[in-house]
Amino acid sequence: MVRWFHQIVMTSRHGWALMGSTSTSSRIGCAMLAIGLLALAAATAPSIAAADDPMAEPPNTETWATHGQITVIDQGNLAFQAPYSGTNSLPTKAEGRETLDITLFAGIRPWRGAEIWANPEIDQGFGLHNTLGIAGFPSGEAYKVGKSTPSLRLQRLFLRQTINLGGASNGVDADQNQLAGTQADNRVVVTIGKFNVTDVFDTNTYAHDPRHDFLDWAVIDAGTFDYAADAWGYTVGGAFEWYQSGWVTRLGVFDLSTVPNSERLDPGFGQFQMVGEIERDYTLLGKSGALKATGFVTRGRMATYADAIALGLATGAPANVALVREYRGRAGVSFDLQQELTRDLGFFARGGLAGGNTEPYEFSDIDRTLSAGLSLNGKVWGRASDTLALAGVINGISGTHQQYFANGGLGILIGDGQLPHYGPESILETHYDVGVAKALHVAVDYQFVNNPGYDRDRGPVSIFAARIHSQF
Repeated sequence: MVRWFHQIVMTSRHGWALMGSTSTSSRIGCAMLAIGLLALAAATAPSIAAADDPMAEPPNTETWATHGQITVIDQGNLAFQAPYSGTNSLPTKAEGRETLDITLFAGIRPWRGAEIWANPEIDQGFGLHNTLGIAGFPSGEAYKVGKSTPSLRLQRLFLRQTINLGGASNGVDADQNQLAGTQADNRVVVTIGKFNVTDVFDTNTYAHDPRHDFLDWAVIDAGTFDYAADAWGYTVGGAFEWYQSGWVTRLGVFDLSTVPNSERLDPGFGQFQMVGEIERDYTLLGKSGALKATGFVTRGRMATYADAIALGLATGAPANVALVREYRGRAGVSFDLQQELTRDLGFFARGGLAGGNTEPYEFSDIDRTLSAGLSLNGKVWGRASDTLALAGVINGISGTHQQYFANGGLGILIGDGQLPHYGPESILETHYDVGVAKALHVAVDYQFVNNPGYDRDRGPVSIFAARIHSQF
C-alpha cells in the first residue's frame, strides 16, 4: 500500500508541476481546483453523522474542514570575527533574510474514523546564507531549497485511519490536519501518504513547531534524528500507532531522497528508513508528562568518512563523501521528555546519538545532541495568550567526522574548508510570543551560537528574528 500511494503522489508531483516550469498562476489554479473538489465531495456526500446509520460518527463530528496559515519570519545575524571561511561557512558580515509560507489545510472524512488531508503551500525566501553555516540551523521555516519568487508545492497528501479499541472517549478539537470528533483512549491510528516524519514521531508540546514556538532546528527536533525527507522536509510512507493504557507504540517506513539531501524522492523506494518509537504518558505529583524513545535505521547509498578521507589523501583533493557512496545502513536513537511543572510552566528535554562514521542522509551534521528548555505561559502576568520560552542545545560530531571537515570536506549544512580547532556547537535561544488577537501572533527571537559549525575559530554569532503568524 505504501508503494501504491507513493506512485500516486509521485504522479501528482508532475500534475501539480511541483518542480516544473508551469506558471505560478497555473499551479495556484491546480491547488484551488483540488481543494474545491475536496470541499465539493464533502458538501454533496450524505452526512456521516446521520441518526439512522448504525456506523455513524457521534454528533458534532466534522465531515470536512478547511484551515489556513501564513507565517513571515525576518531573521538576521550580527557581524562576527573569523580568520577564514569556506564554501558552507556563515559569512562574517551582518546578513538578513526573510521567509514566507502560506498553507491551506483541506480535509474530508470519507468514512468512519478516516480523514484525508491535502496541504498545498506557497513558499518564498531563504535562510541565512542559503541555509548553511550552522549545524543547528536557526530557522525551522528555512528550507534547504530557497526560492526568490513564490513557489507552490503539495507538501502533504495523506489518509489517516483511526480505529477505536475501547476505554474512555475524548473529544478532539478541530485544528490544522485534524477534524473535530471523538476518539478512544485505546486506539490504532494508521497514516499513509505524503507528510513529515515528525508529524508523528518526536513530537513535543513545548518545542516542535517553528510557526508557534522555537526556531532552531536542534531545539524543535532532536538534532540527531536524521529523518527521511526531501529538501523541503517531506516524504512518502506509512506510520502505525497503537495507544493502549498510557503507552504508545509507533512504527513507520519512509522513502529517502535519491541522494543525500536531494530535492527528489527515490521513485523505487529502494532507499528507505524504518522508524520506531515508544512513548509513556504519566502523571507525576499531579502534573502530566510524557517520555519517548525514538530509533531509526536508514538504508541507502551513503559514504563513510573514513573512505572519503582515504580517497582525498590518496588523490590530494579535499575529502568528498559523494565519491565513495555505497549501499549501507546508518542508525540513531534519541529521547524526548516533556513535563508540566505548574499549570503555566513546562519543561522539555531531548538527547540523541547517531552513527558518527557514516554521513547523515537528510537532516543535519549532528552525531550527538542534548537540549533542554522551559516554556512559560503569560497568564502569570495577565497575558494568557503570550509565551516566554528559553532553551539551550549542545551539538557534537565524532572524531572521524571532525577529521573529514579538517580535510576540507563539506556536509549537509556546514564545512569551513578546514577545522584546526574543534569545539561543540552550543546554542541558546529565547523568544517571546505575543497573542495580538485570536488568529494573530507576533514573536521576537534571539539566538546565541558559540562555535558555529564546530569551529572554535569562528564566532560567537548573535541572531535576531521577528515572526508574524496568523491562522484560521
